[in-house]
Parts: sequence; C-alpha cells; structure tokens
Amino acid sequence: MSDIKQQIFQELESLETYALHLRADAMCASKQTDLEVAILTKQVKTLREKNERAKDLIEKSVSILEKLKK
Repeated sequence: MSDIKQQIFQELESLETYALHLRADAMCASKQTDLEVAILTKQVKTLREKNERAKDLIEKSVSILEKLKK
C-alpha cells in the first residue's frame, strides 16, 4: 500500500511540474504575442505614413502634369 501511495505522490509531483511548465510556456507565448502585435502595429503605422507621403507626391505630380498639359 505504501508503494502505491508513493507512486501516486510521484505522479502528482510530476503533474505539478508539468503544469508549471505549461504556465510558463503560456506566459512566454502571451509576451511573444504582445511583442508581435506591437511590431505589427508599428509596421502598419509606418506603412500608413509612407502611403500618405506617396499620395501627396502623386497629387503634386498630377498637378504639375496638368499644368504642363495646358
């Protein structure tokens, strides 16, 4: 009977260790996801700024071409 109890306690300890590892992995994954979101947000902001500048340059170019056309 003592051997069975010892085995049960070992199994419980093993499960506890496994649960701790899973929690740590989940926390790391959450931090990684937060980092990825921050990077993607920055990239989107940069792309929007570049698109706005490109739009302005295109409008200026079209305006110049229209003036030259007249």
